[in-house]
Amino acid sequence: MGKQVSHKLRIAGWIAVGAVAGALTTVQLQAVARNTLAPLPLEELQQLAAVFGMIKSDYVEPVDEKKLISEAISGMVASLDPHSQYFDARAFREFREGTSGRFVGVGIEITMEDGLVKIVSPIEDSPAFRAGLKTGDLITKIDDTQVKGLSISDAVKLMRGEPRTKVLLTIMRRDENRTFPVTITREEIRTQSVRARVVEPGFAWVRVSQFQERTVEDFVRRVEDIYKAEPQLKGLVLDLRNDPGGLLDAAVALSAAFLPENVTVVSTNGQLADSRFVYKATPQHYLRRGGNDPIRRLTEITRGALKSVPLVVLVNEGSASASEIVAGALQDHGRATVMGSQTFGKGSVQTVRPLGPNTGLKLTTARYYTPKGTSIQGRGIVPDVWLDETAEGNVFAALRTREADLQKSLDNGNGQPMTDAQRAAEQQREQEREEARRRIEEEARRNPGQRLVPEFGSAEDFQLQQALNQLRGQPVQVSKTQTVRTEEKKEN
Repeated sequence: MGKQVSHKLRIAGWIAVGAVAGALTTVQLQAVARNTLAPLPLEELQQLAAVFGMIKSDYVEPVDEKKLISEAISGMVASLDPHSQYFDARAFREFREGTSGRFVGVGIEITMEDGLVKIVSPIEDSPAFRAGLKTGDLITKIDDTQVKGLSISDAVKLMRGEPRTKVLLTIMRRDENRTFPVTITREEIRTQSVRARVVEPGFAWVRVSQFQERTVEDFVRRVEDIYKAEPQLKGLVLDLRNDPGGLLDAAVALSAAFLPENVTVVSTNGQLADSRFVYKATPQHYLRRGGNDPIRRLTEITRGALKSVPLVVLVNEGSASASEIVAGALQDHGRATVMGSQTFGKGSVQTVRPLGPNTGLKLTTARYYTPKGTSIQGRGIVPDVWLDETAEGNVFAALRTREADLQKSLDNGNGQPMTDAQRAAEQQREQEREEARRRIEEEARRNPGQRLVPEFGSAEDFQLQQALNQLRGQPVQVSKTQTVRTEEKKEN
């Protein structure tokens, strides 16, 4: 059975769960498309061909045939649910970049502030890092394009490009009261998805911001460094806040680092036989190419201590897909205390199949379940200990989108329609969102340029401090307002 399962996984390729162009997804990539086709409805296809012909002959101006067909496929797939998607050549390339953790660009993590691009952090040893760009620098122009008015995705596209090409950035450095140009040569960037540090003697913090191809190796190296500094580690905080997901094999591997060997991490269930599978904490379920097992190496280096070190997992409404898999597995097995807010609720699996050399189809094919068999679709992981974002309460929680907020989102498989209580809860949530928007706008006016929520992992990170209190056995400031979100299904 072991060889058969391993063979099946090699054929299936790899599985991804996460954010692609802002859409949270759980994805299985397959090396080959399925050869079987369902019976085709000929009458409807004739109608489609007739419409295509009319547009070609009667539309006010000539249309591109390939673009017309591409848009028809895209519309057909997008009508299914929020996560099914047709990938044209550009979207397919961006999808692969997102899951590989590699792209060609200047090497900065960014956000938007006052309509400008703000550098959160230059990636170590990237062109931007070597050019001397700093955290807090504002980008006002990208080549000849003013940044004001651009979306963050538009700004990213302008800064990315081909290797060895140049881009001119105009930088405003407020603490030096000057604006200056910097010409940067683009190169391949490898993003850092794992950060870690010893926060105080005996206690460490490890943050996973996305599950990518290099995440497991990065995680192992970071934890090795922690144990070299603190061989007698008393507690660890695994921070999955705002982690949109990524590769499922990375999520299974990360779970396996903390769990007994061969226990269930996650299971999937759908119409296809290939979509019904149980993933366990075993190398054959997370090593895609065979070879050395970094999780086993970590277990040996820590002498098994990572399997029993007291553990807190921090999550919030932005924790989705692969991060929900990890949190759900560690919670169901009683291995960790999950603290924070109820997670996003992304519990469906999409299979990505190539349609040609440069295009592909991402199609919802299954739901996934925690080890105890719970579907978290539309509901998410409920924390063991509820925490607000700050000591004064929540700032952004009401504004974050959840799976149940998305148009055409799946229900969790129980087939029940929305109840009156759930409709009332949705109306209340809309009111809370409006109040939160007003509150944040007012706070931003009073304190221009200030972060409303401290940086994750900083000394001012309220939730991290509560997680450390939990590990120390000290009092935790539990939220007095948050309650369990019901299993919701929006009526579309």
